[in-house]
Amino acid sequence: MTSPEGDNQKTHLSASVEFVGKVERMESGKNSRVSLTVNPKMAVDEKGLAHGGFAFGLADYAAMVAVNDPYVVLLSSQVRFLKPVIVGERLVAQAEITETDGKKRKVWCEVFNQERQKVFEGEFLCLVLTQHILDKKN
Repeated sequence: MTSPEGDNQKTHLSASVEFVGKVERMESGKNSRVSLTVNPKMAVDEKGLAHGGFAFGLADYAAMVAVNDPYVVLLSSQVRFLKPVIVGERLVAQAEITETDGKKRKVWCEVFNQERQKVFEGEFLCLVLTQHILDKKN
């Protein structure tokens, strides 16, 4: 994926648009914007309440894309679910790297619904490895 700014996406290239979102904008090593439409497969009940894991997954994906290294992984997160998410809503995650310390990146992410209401926020601590996490030398 190439962003409007001309950056090429280097991480999470096989991520599902249906479940973690579509990259709308990215500045490699700085920030990203990712959107997701909440679909019926994400519902946990007949009222259309979406499982919180999908808002988390969207935010996590936005954080990974902001870092934009092929070997970035999530170390930890501290998040808050602020409002329920409902089937049919369009969510937008905005992620920004707030701190770089060697191989570690702190990324702040907020998720908004189509009414511009914040539904989720959190800090993600990411680690940039020298090779794929499933390779033996990590």
